[in-house]
Amino acid sequence: MSGPGEGPARLDPVLLDVLACPADHHAALRAGAPGEPAAPALTCTQCGRVFPIRDGIPVLLLDEATGGDGSAA
Repeated sequence: MSGPGEGPARLDPVLLDVLACPADHHAALRAGAPGEPAAPALTCTQCGRVFPIRDGIPVLLLDEATGGDGSAA
């Protein structure tokens, strides 16, 4: 569950439009995590990596990502 200011709904839609996965394919990100759309996270639409949002700031570091089996849900 996300706390105040942590959920993806708090991200500026314009910011979400310009953010991309830091992996070589630079695919678009979508708000939420697989199976948990309200999670404080961003999910890559191509590789499925899930990047956390901490204190309202997306952490787009490959070392911090989870998942990424090559298919996005």
